[in-house]
Amino acid sequence: MSTPAQSAGADKLDARVLKIAGVVVLGAIMSILDVTVVSIALPTFQAEFGATYATVAWTMTGYTLALATVIPMTGWAADRFGTKRLYLMALTLFVAGSVLCSLAWSIESLIAFRVLQGLGGGMLMPVGMTIMTRAAGPQRIGQVMAVLGIPMLLGPIGGPILGGWLIESASWHWIFLINLPIGLIALIYAIVVLPKDTPHPSESFDFVGMLLLSPGLAAFLFGVSTIPEEGTVASAKVLIPAIIGLVLVVTFVFYSLRKTNPLIHLTLFKNKNLTFAVICMTLFAIAFFGAGLLFPSYFLQVRGEETLATGLLLAPQGIGAMITMPIAGKIADKAGAGKIVPVGLVLAAIGLFTFTQVSADTSYVLLLSSLFVMGLGLGATMMPIMTVAMQTLTDHEIARGTTLMNIVQQTAGSIGTAVMSVVLTNQMLNHPEIGLAQAAANDDQVMGELVQQVGPDGIEGFFAKALEFSADGFATTFTVALCLLVLTLIPAFMLPKKKPELPEGDEPRPEVMMH
Repeated sequence: MSTPAQSAGADKLDARVLKIAGVVVLGAIMSILDVTVVSIALPTFQAEFGATYATVAWTMTGYTLALATVIPMTGWAADRFGTKRLYLMALTLFVAGSVLCSLAWSIESLIAFRVLQGLGGGMLMPVGMTIMTRAAGPQRIGQVMAVLGIPMLLGPIGGPILGGWLIESASWHWIFLINLPIGLIALIYAIVVLPKDTPHPSESFDFVGMLLLSPGLAAFLFGVSTIPEEGTVASAKVLIPAIIGLVLVVTFVFYSLRKTNPLIHLTLFKNKNLTFAVICMTLFAIAFFGAGLLFPSYFLQVRGEETLATGLLLAPQGIGAMITMPIAGKIADKAGAGKIVPVGLVLAAIGLFTFTQVSADTSYVLLLSSLFVMGLGLGATMMPIMTVAMQTLTDHEIARGTTLMNIVQQTAGSIGTAVMSVVLTNQMLNHPEIGLAQAAANDDQVMGELVQQVGPDGIEGFFAKALEFSADGFATTFTVALCLLVLTLIPAFMLPKKKPELPEGDEPRPEVMMH
């Protein structure tokens, strides 16, 4: 039973919880920024190591695969070793991987060190979410998710700005070295602030489940991540690993349903709220992360903006998200996420609609206003969906629930970026003028041949036409993302529209309440 004092303070995150939130947000910022910072450095890696784009892209893919491999075992490890010890280990692994990345002497060594970095990064978010939800209690999960959502939505904005600045003003090594001072601060902060928790190693580790799920997810994502490189789904390099991965994951599902203590408790899906939250998160992550890939590409490729300017142009989306996120967290806690998520999705869809009509000279005022509206919607969507999933879980289920939601988000996000990449690539291939214009811009010989073909007077018109075709390709791809976003409204209307009842006897654990 909650005491009156606890009930009175239930709507507010106290100083103790906010200190813990500071540790978790620091770790989340490092792991999420790292993805977007590296994405901006891919052309630099090509020049530095003399590698193809397909090869350097594995600095991103290897990191993602490492995340997918380690996330499934995080729930068990949190119970077995305690969340504080596991979080410190994840931070150490991530920082060590970052330093090694900065010392890489070849593209192969960089990819290997990125995998090591991903093993640490993969644990930071789910363990951090577990620590926060246990510390705050289920009655304040909406506000907790709002705090954790800030780095998740700001990462795609801050990453390009930070990456562009570091590469231009220092060198590519600093996009990894920057994690060293931040990581050391986070480690000291975590040692001092995080409460000690008692491990509960009551369950034996499900090795069979790990051998099915982790390689299954990795193989599936490997196949999906190879789609842009191959340009088609119907490629052996895509289909073979993707099918093997799916078979392993499906086998894991049937195996887990019969096992007493599986790696991931699929019995959590008996919770109707969590099930609808998972469906919502899947569709939303595909649309959101897919569209997130396109915004910087449009400004860079069609509008000819520099890296740093592109990052700044994306800022209105983050500002919008910061405004609605804390409000949405409180509404989700008090009245149920079903009252705020559909509103957020409609706002996001209105903002995204502008980009389905985009051209090579669309007004920046209109684009930035639309990004702001989309940000308002995003801030009212992602974290309330997470809140629904966590609110009715018991204390022991929280680690497994956060692990499940992180697997869903990571997998759906990878699918989203791959799908949007393929749609955009195919749109570009339908207009060879785009490729020819890009080649001419980078090669004087090609430019000379093009001038001979179209004449000096026609060259400007040729480039204008190529840019318009390119903009049309982006508009079509944004339309696919918009359709997925609208589709998310169906499960969103099934989310609870009132504050769910807390699991019986689910108060924050005594050891988590300690300073």
